[in-house]
Amino acid sequence: MTLRGVSLIGRQDVRGTGGEIRAIDPATGIALEPAYPGATAAEVAQACELARQAFDAYRDTAPTLRAKFLEMIASEIEAIGDDLIERAMAETGLPRARLEGERGRTCGQLRLFASVVRAGEWLDVRIDPALPEREPMPRADLRQRHIPLGPVAVFGASNFPLAFSVAGGDTASALAAGCPVIVKGHSAHPGTSELVGRAVQKAIKRSGLPEGVFSLLFGSGNEIGQALVADPRIQAVGFTGSRGGGTALMRTAQARPQPIPVYAEMSSINPVFLLPEALRARGAQLAEGFVASLNMGAGQFCTNPGLVIAVKGPELDAFVEAASDAVKASAAQTMLTPGIHDAYEQGVGRLSSNDKVREVARGQVGESAHPCQAGLFVTTAQDFLAEPELQEEVFGAASLVIECADQAQVRQVAAQLEGQLTATLQMDDGDLDAAKALLPILERKAGRLLANGWPTGVEVCHAMVHGGPFPATSDSRTTSVGSAAIFRFLRPVCYQALPEGLLPEPLRDGNPWGVSRLVDGKREA
Repeated sequence: MTLRGVSLIGRQDVRGTGGEIRAIDPATGIALEPAYPGATAAEVAQACELARQAFDAYRDTAPTLRAKFLEMIASEIEAIGDDLIERAMAETGLPRARLEGERGRTCGQLRLFASVVRAGEWLDVRIDPALPEREPMPRADLRQRHIPLGPVAVFGASNFPLAFSVAGGDTASALAAGCPVIVKGHSAHPGTSELVGRAVQKAIKRSGLPEGVFSLLFGSGNEIGQALVADPRIQAVGFTGSRGGGTALMRTAQARPQPIPVYAEMSSINPVFLLPEALRARGAQLAEGFVASLNMGAGQFCTNPGLVIAVKGPELDAFVEAASDAVKASAAQTMLTPGIHDAYEQGVGRLSSNDKVREVARGQVGESAHPCQAGLFVTTAQDFLAEPELQEEVFGAASLVIECADQAQVRQVAAQLEGQLTATLQMDDGDLDAAKALLPILERKAGRLLANGWPTGVEVCHAMVHGGPFPATSDSRTTSVGSAAIFRFLRPVCYQALPEGLLPEPLRDGNPWGVSRLVDGKREA
């Protein structure tokens, strides 16, 4: 499939006149064709106006049509075939198996949201019939449903070129909610983004939907992203990336005459707590699992275990020794972009040069242009508590072990952590009391709590929470993965005493859409 190096604005291919971007093969450092000239402010406005024009028609589509549209996007992505995988491999350095799995996840979550749309739970229909005879005051007929917010700006992520990008979870959940989407494609993988964007275009045309339901813009620097968020037609933002990038978008969104929500997934170091009995019984096994999770994807997952916390003693020393051996044996993996590689090297350098931190292991030196040489470091709880910068995320395969004096200090460290996506308890039966003491603290700190697992690997399903308190995300009430992600792009509306002919279909008597409804406080059969 030929790449044209253009933005996709509705049905049109638009060659911008802004600064161009080129993908770089991170394994070789060689720039890839074609170049992608950046969109201009006028083209941002054009995409936003098309989205505004499409909104009312798209939000009123019946669940069956919208669900079929989402399934059609998945089918069109699959129809691209090997061209998509090969381009993504060239732009990211990720192996074929990883990208084929990510394509499956991308299409799977589109189909998950199709099933969510059909089921209708997202509408959250509530009906309180009129009580005209009630004393001392009668009650009017009250009916509630959720409606979409409006056009949504989505920012593609660097580390998931498919699952968190053009047709990833933010886009899928916004489209499922009934919101047109304008994607700011990530500069690291524009070719992959164009291929997926064309698949969405085809699905829109086949579904007979307005062209403004989807656009894809490219641009170097921050201007295009900031212009998108500032545009008054945009009503919400989905972002996955750095804390600096996310907070910059939050400031822009809050400075608007009409502030809008920014759902930003940003920074997390995902602490792992090694409780005493588990550490004593299976320290070597824990070390093996930890390093495998640490190295997954060169540590370029938002759920990478960047912190290990345990009580100092022979058992922890043995764990560190086993983990060190595994890290030293770790082959270097290619990192996603030159910028990510540079940031990783700087982060590891900060740890190595800190006189309160000791380096215990580095992985093998790589031969690619941008290799990740894994790193393992150790510090004391006292020093960790005294130096907030030790909580800074190092995006890549690097982790810091915290030696605590006792379980009270373990809890003290936990209480001082920033917000996280995950927190993990490695525990045996004898650790139950220690785990119970930690649990209330960790509930305040993280969106997903694990026992005897590893945080890498996020299941796309109904119960998943991929979120957490700041700086893990900008809104701890939400998730960016799983079916509940749709609620980020909805708001409730109550209809009081409206005649049947004015009521939206899911609120009408007889339930013409056949959706689940709460009627007078009871679930309707």
